Amino acid sequence: MFKKILIANRGEIACRVIKTAQKMGIKTVAVYSDADRDALHVRMADEAHHIGGAAAAESYLIAERIIEVCHKTGAEAVHPGYGFLSERSSFCEALGANNIAFIGPNPKAIEAMGDKIASKKLADAAGVSTVPGFLGVIADTDEAVRIATQIGYPVMMKASAGGGGKGMRVAWNEADVREGFDAAMNEARSSFGDDRVFIEKFITKPRHIEIQVLGDGHGNVIYVGERECSIQRRHQKVIEEAPSPFLDEETRAAMGAQSVALAKAVDYNSAGTVEFIVDQDRNFYFLEMNTRLQVEHPVTELITGIDLVEQMIRVAAGEKLSIGQDDVQLNGWAIESRIYAEDPLRNFLPSTGRVQRYLVPKESQKDGITVRVDTGIYEGGEVSMFYDPMIAKLCTHAKSRTDAIDAMAQALNQTDITGLGHNTVFLSAVMRNEDFRSGDFSTNFIAETYPEGFQPLETSLEDRELFSLMAAAMHVRDEQRAASISGRMAGSDMHMDENLVAYFGEVGADGHIHEMHIHQGDDALHVGLMGENIADKLNIKIMSPMRDPIQHFVIDGMVHHAKVERKNLGYRITMGGCVEDVIILSPPQAEMLRFMPFKMPPDTSKLLLCPMPGLLVSMAVSVGDEVQPGQQLAVVEAMKMENILRAERAATILAIKAEAGDSLSVDQVIIEFA
Repeated sequence: MFKKILIANRGEIACRVIKTAQKMGIKTVAVYSDADRDALHVRMADEAHHIGGAAAAESYLIAERIIEVCHKTGAEAVHPGYGFLSERSSFCEALGANNIAFIGPNPKAIEAMGDKIASKKLADAAGVSTVPGFLGVIADTDEAVRIATQIGYPVMMKASAGGGGKGMRVAWNEADVREGFDAAMNEARSSFGDDRVFIEKFITKPRHIEIQVLGDGHGNVIYVGERECSIQRRHQKVIEEAPSPFLDEETRAAMGAQSVALAKAVDYNSAGTVEFIVDQDRNFYFLEMNTRLQVEHPVTELITGIDLVEQMIRVAAGEKLSIGQDDVQLNGWAIESRIYAEDPLRNFLPSTGRVQRYLVPKESQKDGITVRVDTGIYEGGEVSMFYDPMIAKLCTHAKSRTDAIDAMAQALNQTDITGLGHNTVFLSAVMRNEDFRSGDFSTNFIAETYPEGFQPLETSLEDRELFSLMAAAMHVRDEQRAASISGRMAGSDMHMDENLVAYFGEVGADGHIHEMHIHQGDDALHVGLMGENIADKLNIKIMSPMRDPIQHFVIDGMVHHAKVERKNLGYRITMGGCVEDVIILSPPQAEMLRFMPFKMPPDTSKLLLCPMPGLLVSMAVSVGDEVQPGQQLAVVEAMKMENILRAERAATILAIKAEAGDSLSVDQVIIEFA
């Protein structure tokens, strides 16, 4: 077994590999760029070495520097994680030439599966079901249009060397091909140094389901269940689970058998993933094979008990797989939520910045529920513009799918991150969505569920009653604390009204109200909601210190977790995908509040604002141009993804406030309309 390994990666996956290495008694070497000097993986490793500038092309993508550090430290093997050099056969070969083991598959497998065009041809030969399409090299946009027309719309344009949703575009007509082909080529060139794009039939209501495979250097290959990865934005996964709620045993076995056949065709000898799209009738088609550890591997580990990283290390050291196909048992259900630094209210565009507060649930195993957190972030750390904006992977495991989803909802309610935008409210909303909970969804879930873009859930009557109780308890506690402060002015003695009103909404706007009658008991607040659906008084206790951002309430024996912030006169409560502002008032105050002036939000309809930090790649219009709804205005690149900004209405360009090549901040004005 290896005594020391180097992790040629960063962030949560580097931390993840370090944990298993430590468990196995193996020393670890971290590498870092200028941007990662203070990163968590640097702190966790036994030693760490600087390898270059902030950009990946100046550090993590330079194989020679990785090899230099191996020689300097005596590292016997390299784990590449995912991304960066993980699927470069040349890196694997260079390590071999320097007598350094690669903790991953052989170069033949990487090369065969790394090219999506070549891999589909190989899959065909191995008897694996594939999607109809054109697998040759496409010369230009005109040829792309001809091919797309022959296949039949809709089609998917994909970078041959792509991954992670980059270099992918769906085209529903000729105009989409002409616009998207060049963008796909540009993204492919920027991300992978290979601008080849191929075209295949797009399955309209697909599910994205993948099979985990494990192989060794002795001819043994097994499959380790499947993962459902259909909740995606920009073709990038955001929620995964294992097993799939859609597959039956027959389909699972068939997909597993084809995955093993494909792996054996390239003498696969590590952990890898064969990805499929599955239609409504459970027909499945090969999508690609990722010759590396997947981001979503924790859900497989949780339902099988197999440490995939450990298996990779042991296989790389020459050991045989210690498990056979019959040893693989799927137990319970696991859910993974990817917490990203992104703004779901702005079409999930990336957000960067320093993490001011970072609260996630503690890893635990209790009452049949497992909570796991894979992260590379800490409070005070930074999410850089140079890398993927993932903050953490929050996972839950339980005996049933419903229990795992409910556990995830609770875990998300206990998560609080400030300093940058993030998607936890969106993730919480998905956990409450009936289609998701029933398992009836496809990769179109986000587009179909939020056709006008994501917004926090509208609070139901039950939600508002619950939020009223929480706000009342917070209000009473705050008033009691104020009363305990010495030196108060005469006449300011606290008088607690027994009748209170919870007011929902902006001051001066029409909002919902809930009337309450309260009584302070010895150890709990007794609150009765007055209205049609009012039951007896409820007992409420707050179990958290006063200014903790996550408050834990016990309401008639039921535990509820919510993020509570002071907001002007009241409280902003975030829970279960809902965000509400609640003010607690006396009945006369609530009546007067209705007459307060309402401040209208500023009118930005005559401005094109930059939706995220990024580089202005191109401007498609000039001053004086008349534009129509949907017309392309500009292209902004962020995280190596090109984002096309379009006109929302017919207008005339009055002024252009930025030029191609400018680095833009969030909400920076790009165009003014007449």
